[in-house]
Amino acid sequence: MTIDLDRLARPEPPGGLPDGALRRLLRTAAEAGRREDTPRCDLCGAPMQADHRHLLDESRDELMCLCRACGLLFDRDAAARGHYRLVPRRRLRVNELAGRGDEPGEHPCNPSELGIPVGLAFVVLETDGEPRARCPSPLGATRWELTPAAWHRLVAHAPVLAGLVPRVEALLSNTARGRRECWIAPIDDCYRLVAIVRGEWSGLSGGSRVWPAVDAFFAGLARDPRAAPSRVRAGPA
Repeated sequence: MTIDLDRLARPEPPGGLPDGALRRLLRTAAEAGRREDTPRCDLCGAPMQADHRHLLDESRDELMCLCRACGLLFDRDAAARGHYRLVPRRRLRVNELAGRGDEPGEHPCNPSELGIPVGLAFVVLETDGEPRARCPSPLGATRWELTPAAWHRLVAHAPVLAGLVPRVEALLSNTARGRRECWIAPIDDCYRLVAIVRGEWSGLSGGSRVWPAVDAFFAGLARDPRAAPSRVRAGPA
């Protein structure tokens, strides 16, 4: 099942999906023993594992679910045909931006430093390097315009951010309710958080379920065996 990113308008793709011959080749793995209740790859129709990869169709701004074989295929840039991007899997805790947060402005990853008025946000780089912020909310992923200067200040403090893969990785920040967490995360993680906030929110302040669910989401990132801390740059004594 494809995942429409924030219900955006989707223009017709210039090149479409891979050509018929490639699609027929990919579908051969899915011809035997099909079950209607089995999750299927959006490209070839083969059964998928629960922990499957995603592919961004840039022309539709849509995430596609991939089986293992298609994930391996699109791990090569040549298969992307110019408008597909395989979503990376790394989860990296950005300790350079942790801060104590005891004084105003001390925590450089606080969204207020970027002009974002809420405590949950993720920043994605466009292909031209322009930063774009989105904020999980009861309405979905709301957009917030960033100034390049604010983003460059963060990158200067945490150079690891310069390595974000455009459009498919994000700086994910949680400073709500006194939390101090910043991650480099795949874009599908970010939209999973959007779905959690949207599904659990109630009333004006979120209700009793949304914040425990958000805490559980970030705890899950930390428990992932692939997660790792970034190196903290030495500061002044």
